[in-house]
Amino acid sequence: MVSKKGVAMVVAAALLLSIGGLCVKMIPWQPLSINSFRSFISVGILLVFARLTRRRLRLTGGVVLGGLAVCGATALYTVATKLTTAGNAVLLQFTAPIFVILCSWAVFRERPKRLDLAACVCVFGGVFCFFLDSLGSGRFLGDVIAVLAGICYAWVFLLNKIPGGDPLWSTILGQSMGAVIGLPWLVRETQFDGTTLCFGILLGVFQLGLAYALLTTGIRYIPPVTASLITGIEPVLNPILVALVLGETLTRLSLLGGGIVFVSVMLYNVLSVRGAPQSPQNAGQTLPQKEEK
Repeated sequence: MVSKKGVAMVVAAALLLSIGGLCVKMIPWQPLSINSFRSFISVGILLVFARLTRRRLRLTGGVVLGGLAVCGATALYTVATKLTTAGNAVLLQFTAPIFVILCSWAVFRERPKRLDLAACVCVFGGVFCFFLDSLGSGRFLGDVIAVLAGICYAWVFLLNKIPGGDPLWSTILGQSMGAVIGLPWLVRETQFDGTTLCFGILLGVFQLGLAYALLTTGIRYIPPVTASLITGIEPVLNPILVALVLGETLTRLSLLGGGIVFVSVMLYNVLSVRGAPQSPQNAGQTLPQKEEK
């Protein structure tokens, strides 16, 4: 069965992740500078979390591959948010559930269930409605980068399935990579006023640090598709926050799309909890036993 504890953690992570678009837009830096700054802060928080939870470092091939996925997801999303609209970036990154299903099918030989496919169709329909008006205004390069971020983001939900994988240490490694990669741009920045630093700290502490601590813990207890669909909350709240602060307007079509996403995600989780138990290869609850080595 789908763990309510895991669902709650992923929901909380999605809420924290949703502040990303607003914070990135409010910082007048290059995108890799932003990602570097927030990653340095996040790594510190995650190292404390690893120590408190007694999660020892296991530097395996799976951890390194997971680190590359995390680095790609965080860095590419930041770049995409600067190159295109916040709505475009988060919408196209939210292709992740489809890539979770495709990668699980192609790599792990797991056929998607009808409920998984139906939920994906509904969620994408809602997100499409929500951002329909903004799709035409985005730059092509930013949109392409956002799709690549979605592919990397999909593998974040599959970290437990990679042989030798460890979601927490993959996240720490991946964000460390992002911090180092963006450092040459960060040291060239000249604007370090209170507002810039405040939003940078919000990104590091909450949008990356606490969010990924919750996410990497939550995905140990629920299937990857379930986790990726729950994060449908993020692409709805993200542009709402941008609209409230920066004055962007929301159309009726956007509000309709937001409602479809929320209802689809909630119904999917209710049906998953009430449905038959997951098979051992899909159930997240078998994974903590592997982590206890």
